[in-house]
Amino acid sequence: MAVGRDLTQQDFSVVAVIGDGAMGCGLAYEALNNAGHTDRDFVVVLNDNDMSIAPAVGAMNKYLTRMITNPAYNKVRGVVKEVLHRTPGGYGDVMEELAGRLDESVKHLLTPGLIFEELGFRYVGPVDGHDVEALADTFSRVRKMKGPILVHALTQKGKGFSKAENDPYTWHASGPFDKTTGSGIKKPGGLPRYQKVFGKGLLQLAETDPLIVAITAAMPDGTSTDMFDEGFPDRFFDVGIAEGHGVTFAAGLATQGVKPVVAIYSTFLQRAYDNIVHDVALQDLPVVFCMDRAGVAGEDGPTHHGALDIAYMLAVQGMTVTAPKDGAEMLALVRLATEKHDGPWCVRWPRDAVPSEVPHLNEIESVEPHTWEVLRKGSDCAILAVGSMVLPALEAADVLGAEGVKCTVVNCRFLKPYDRSVFNEVMHNHPTVLTIEEGQVVNGFGAFMAKELNELNLKTAPQMSAMGLPDSFIEHGARKDLLADIGLDVKGMVTRVRRLVGVKSASLMETA
Repeated sequence: MAVGRDLTQQDFSVVAVIGDGAMGCGLAYEALNNAGHTDRDFVVVLNDNDMSIAPAVGAMNKYLTRMITNPAYNKVRGVVKEVLHRTPGGYGDVMEELAGRLDESVKHLLTPGLIFEELGFRYVGPVDGHDVEALADTFSRVRKMKGPILVHALTQKGKGFSKAENDPYTWHASGPFDKTTGSGIKKPGGLPRYQKVFGKGLLQLAETDPLIVAITAAMPDGTSTDMFDEGFPDRFFDVGIAEGHGVTFAAGLATQGVKPVVAIYSTFLQRAYDNIVHDVALQDLPVVFCMDRAGVAGEDGPTHHGALDIAYMLAVQGMTVTAPKDGAEMLALVRLATEKHDGPWCVRWPRDAVPSEVPHLNEIESVEPHTWEVLRKGSDCAILAVGSMVLPALEAADVLGAEGVKCTVVNCRFLKPYDRSVFNEVMHNHPTVLTIEEGQVVNGFGAFMAKELNELNLKTAPQMSAMGLPDSFIEHGARKDLLADIGLDVKGMVTRVRRLVGVKSASLMETA
């Protein structure tokens, strides 16, 4: 923006705000390196609360902590301020320049490297990020300074609410809570969420396989890999907000026979796509990608919906792409991936509760590689459902069956490589085929199946239709409501099948 402003001869200030957790991301260093020696006027505000989403990790966090807690630096800095405060006025620019030089000399002498100034930024701070008057004074002065400036503001996550101050992670994205006790309000009973089942299952796998390690990117609690950390801290790695590094780190581990399981939200794994392709897939390394929050992520909105992972993983050569219909199948697929230890795998699951109780890992039946599961047979329409859409598709088939429309329902748990035997049977024996996925329909599973159908070169091919997430960004909202709006619920599935098979009824008019 600063470059664009200057090229178009505009006059305004540019301020970029970044958290200390994000400072561990390679993109931040690329920008600092690129911008620091341009001499263009703009300000970077480093909001340093010693936490990203999980507590900040890595060398940069340690560097910042050392810098602002160095007792010698803070003592000398305090003395300088006190002396200047007692100095009579009237010395104007001379005292201001002297103060600046002295403060700069103290910093260079007593702090570890001042990496920002070495990168070409004028460093200002640290300043109290909760002192509004001090901040206003700092920014009013900084605004008059020339060149790239970095203002280091110290803040506390959850400041002003004691419960959030004491438990910043829980309160990072709080749900409904009791305003008296501060405790979260949970629905009575209910089934565990997918990530909890995954965390517990991965821990059980690791108990019998010492080669399994867990990797996450600043989301140990969100992915439930914190359970793994508690059980096997030497085999757990939180790389911070650095997904690309996390994937390449996993690739390095895999070259040595280790079994890395990389648990990252679907939307954030997009940042590491180049690393997935070049560092893992090109080497055909056995890295398991566990993609949480795949599909509609709910209230977190457009930045967190995992709409693209089916499309981008299907495009990766040699990648085994899977999606379980429930919690037990999820663990069976993760177990199979670690047991086969043969090339890259990915398993995706939604931000939701599992649909049924999940037994201990030892009690879960094995899944044959690259197989589909025919759950219901019919002759009017075949529904090829993926992951979270399988059970709703079964419900829709029940509704349609009561109306005389007989549907085959297939659990397409392996998207690639897929079950060619079942696929061929479906395409040869059904006049209509509908694919349903909780992923973007453009270049998704449905598009892949249409391409595969075309290659069969059938004389009489079934009509093919695909349901999925739209080719547009999805807004905030409750997961259930968003899926209904998109049409990825039982009602929407029933409506689509009725239209495809040509059924016209009063109920069709009601749901159209």
